[in-house]
Amino acid sequence: MTARPRTIVACFLLGASAFLLLCLEITIGDFPLTVPEVAAGLFGSGDPAALLVINEIRLPRALVGLLIGIAFGVGGLLFQALARNPLASPDVIGVTDGANTFAVATLLAGAGTGLGMSTMAVLGGFTVSAIVVGLSWKQGTTGIRIVLVGIGMAALCGSITDYLLLKSGAFQAQQAVVWLTGSLSGRTWGSVPALAVAVALLVPAALALGKWLAGLELGEDTARGLGVPVQGARLAIMAVGVGLVSFATAAAGPVAFVALLAPQIARRLVHPSVPPLMTSGLVGAVVVLAADLVARTLLSSGELPVGVVTGVVGAPVLLWLLARSFR
Repeated sequence: MTARPRTIVACFLLGASAFLLLCLEITIGDFPLTVPEVAAGLFGSGDPAALLVINEIRLPRALVGLLIGIAFGVGGLLFQALARNPLASPDVIGVTDGANTFAVATLLAGAGTGLGMSTMAVLGGFTVSAIVVGLSWKQGTTGIRIVLVGIGMAALCGSITDYLLLKSGAFQAQQAVVWLTGSLSGRTWGSVPALAVAVALLVPAALALGKWLAGLELGEDTARGLGVPVQGARLAIMAVGVGLVSFATAAAGPVAFVALLAPQIARRLVHPSVPPLMTSGLVGAVVVLAADLVARTLLSSGELPVGVVTGVVGAPVLLWLLARSFR
C-alpha cells in the first residue's frame, strides 16, 4: 500500500518534532543542558558529566514517553477503526481500566512497581478484553457491541479499583493514586526493554493488518466482498491493540486520552483513505512528550504527572466528539 505524499510529509514533520521534544525533555533538570549538547550526547559525544546525566538519568524517561505515545496512538486508532466509532478508545471500553485494576491489586499486595506490576497490568488488559469479546459475541461480534460491553466493563473495573484503594493503607494508596494518574517520573532503563520490544513487534503487526482494518472500516459486507476474514481480522486487530495499550499502561500508568486524541488529530492532518497508523503513532509521541514538557515546567514548586495535562486537554475533545455524535 503506497503512502500518499501528504502522509509522508506529515510523518517526517511529526518525527522531527518528536525528536526535538525528546531533546528538550532531556535539557530539563538540576543540571542544565542545551539542545545542541543533548543532540551531541545522544550520538555519544560531548562532556562526560553531560553524557552521564543524559544516558543514565534523563534519556530513559524521555524514551518511555516516546514509546508509550507511539503505542497509545497506534492502539487507539486500531480500536476506533475496528469499532468505526471515534469514542472507542481503550480509555472508554475497559482495556486501560483492566490493566489499572490488576496493577493496583499487585501494588497493594506489596509487589512494588517493578516487573510483577507491569506483567499484571498487561495480563489485566488482555483478561478484560477477552471478557468483552466473550460477552459481545453473538455469531461473531460487532463494533457497537464491543463499545457497549466495554463501557460496562470499564465501570466495573473502576469500581473494583476504588474498593481496593479504600481497603489499602495510606502509603500504598498514595503510590497507587500517583500511578493511576499516569506519570513518567522516576522511569529508569528497567522500564524500557519490555516496552521497546512490544512496540517493535506490535507496530509492524498493526501495519500488516492495516489492509484488513481499512476493509472493516467500510462495513462488514464490503469487507467480506474484499476478501477480509471479518471475525478473524477483528480478533487479530483487537489483540494487537490490547497488547500495545497494555504495555504502555504498564510502563507509565494510564496516561489519559492519548489513545483518543492521537487518531483524531492524525486523521485531520492527512485526510487518509486508509487508517493512518504511523501518523497516529507519531502524533501520540508528540502529544505525550509535549504534555510531559508542560507538566515539568508549568509549576515552579514541582512537576505534575503527565496524565493530568493530557486529561485537561483530552476531556474537552471527548465532549466535542460526544456533541458531534449527538448532532
